[in-house]
Amino acid sequence: MSIEKMNSSGQCPVMHGGVTSANMTNLDWWPKALNLDILHQHDTKTNPLGAGFNYREEVKKLDVEALKNDLKALMTNSQDWWPADWGHYGGLMIRMAWHSAGTYRIADGRGGGGTGNQRFAPINSWPDNANLDKARRLLWPIKKKYGNKLSWADLIILAGNMAYESMGLKTFGFAFGREDIWHPEKDTYWGSEKEWLAPSGSEGSRYSGERDLENPLAAVMMGLIYVNPEGVDGKPDPLKTAHDVRITFARMAMNDEETVALTAGGHTVGKCHGNGSAANLGPAPEGAELEEQGLGWQNHTTRGIGRDTVTSGIEGSWTTHPMKWNTGRGGYFDLLLRYDWWLQKSPAGAHQWEPIGIKEEDMPVDVEDPTIRRKPIMTDADMAMRFDPEYRKIAERFRDDPAYFEQVFARAWFKLTHRDMGPKSRYIGPDVPAEDLVWQDPRPLHQPDRRAGCSRGSCDRGRQRHLEGHRCEPPDGAGSRPALRVQAQERGQHPDARLRLRRGRLRSRQVQRWCQPPDRTGAD
Repeated sequence: MSIEKMNSSGQCPVMHGGVTSANMTNLDWWPKALNLDILHQHDTKTNPLGAGFNYREEVKKLDVEALKNDLKALMTNSQDWWPADWGHYGGLMIRMAWHSAGTYRIADGRGGGGTGNQRFAPINSWPDNANLDKARRLLWPIKKKYGNKLSWADLIILAGNMAYESMGLKTFGFAFGREDIWHPEKDTYWGSEKEWLAPSGSEGSRYSGERDLENPLAAVMMGLIYVNPEGVDGKPDPLKTAHDVRITFARMAMNDEETVALTAGGHTVGKCHGNGSAANLGPAPEGAELEEQGLGWQNHTTRGIGRDTVTSGIEGSWTTHPMKWNTGRGGYFDLLLRYDWWLQKSPAGAHQWEPIGIKEEDMPVDVEDPTIRRKPIMTDADMAMRFDPEYRKIAERFRDDPAYFEQVFARAWFKLTHRDMGPKSRYIGPDVPAEDLVWQDPRPLHQPDRRAGCSRGSCDRGRQRHLEGHRCEPPDGAGSRPALRVQAQERGQHPDARLRLRRGRLRSRQVQRWCQPPDRTGAD
């Protein structure tokens, strides 16, 4: 579906015209003009909470235990307007948290769950985020209860944590401190395609050469979080999909072991939804009619909820007991590696893999009727864990050592949901892990030994390098680039706390003392 077509239904109920003007903008007329709008987004003057609001102080007043209890109670409080699968919202909440954090990419530090941007366009209307508007609506009473002490960004990620814990997983920890944005971001590049899910080779394609993904992008298609679950460009081929999986997760700073753990851990619980026709779904939230009240993908033709829900188009769960954290018989690795699988199609027409000759006791029950058994499924990305040689080795080790798998997944999940928060000093709350992790870039802030460097002209080496036009930098200590990077990260000037210095080096007396190239003003 084209972006233009998706938005075409957003009509004004009074004037019967477009919600926004289609006139040419100044940038359309003068495309080389400097656009400074980015400098004005999310500043204190436009903050609806007030210029003096300090979320990092407000969140410290939060009753964390009461909040966690409320979230756990929510998981099993099924609502008629959007019933929980098997009476548990865990799978839905985990997908919401995963897709919030999963947009992060290391090339430019954009994306991630640190700002609550899943509430705004374009992310709230990506095809891969279908029906996550329902998850956020389910969370609304809890957000309303705790008010400004709890950001949407923190709530979305914590809901995923509590979902796992309510299903039996011991998580690695959690940190508060994510501050919400209050309107769509203007400074993030998501790709140049003109259509959602446009295949490689289409206009504005993010691929070149044989299959070289454009930097800084990590997702394989416009509107996806990771890879196409049906295969490369929707064509099933587990080995080709394995290539996409490896590239995408590497650009999120995940190695092969973390990739297999996250794939399996995410698919140990919950299910895919494709028991119906996607043609019956209405527009995404940004293109929906006013009366939908912020919700999208509404089905006003058929039942469209419960067992008849359509989201990805793939239909079924991955495991025998998808409402529990299970790493034994009937778990993800057990079914993936014990059975042979063949390619089938869901009721919605999506490609999916189903087991051959599966025993009835290994089949999950229907989401509404426990007397009915359904076949489990695997996506093409899941089959990549079976057919790719390196992924297969890791999968077999996880199958044979469930405790090790659980440990690796818990750590990988923590990394996924906290990677974009910056240094550990920004973490808030009682559940912050004491352990320093290498991806947090732990660095000592004070190392007085400066023998490897010098200030401007303070030694012979410094004077000589200054005359030669070189910069003389101190070592990894106070005043060094890494130390200043940590200091800049703690200032909170940009949602991505990891890469602020790529957009503006911190100016300080320490920087000014570095040996700079000689002044060449007026030089030939």
